Amino acid sequence: MNIREAKRDDLDGIFAIYDREVLHGTATFDTVVKSTQERLDWFATAGQRYPVLVAEEKNRVLGWARAYAWSPRRAYDRTAENAVYVRDDARGRGLGRALMEKLIELAPQHGIHVLVARIVEGNPASVRLHEALGFKTIGVMRQVGEKFGTLLDVRLMDLHLDHKRA
Repeated sequence: MNIREAKRDDLDGIFAIYDREVLHGTATFDTVVKSTQERLDWFATAGQRYPVLVAEEKNRVLGWARAYAWSPRRAYDRTAENAVYVRDDARGRGLGRALMEKLIELAPQHGIHVLVARIVEGNPASVRLHEALGFKTIGVMRQVGEKFGTLLDVRLMDLHLDHKRA
């Protein structure tokens, strides 16, 4: 398995993983699959400041991770949200952890000092992964999302990369 920066050619593999969650899961609150142009814009926007990584094996994208703006307000520039997704048939092999470790390593080089994760309640694997990497729960937003007719809570977690906690 190889962890590397994503290329435009990886978008089909990235979105094959993501679209499954859009249509059938709650790991994302997106409810509509992105168009080809939206995918290209997503990639171009990320590449301007934030890392996008893929885990590949035998030229297949098995997982991906990225950081992206927590807020458009300039005061939040040092903070980014992370996302990590792994193909169903590749889970349990440590890909999510490897992707996140690389993302955490690269984040300070991109001016990121705090990573924030929003994890839908009922996703204990993602919570365990983030906890194992040092993320701490900072709160739960109650019933902020609705998908498939179910109201969903979201756990907020953060990781301070400069080790300066207020």
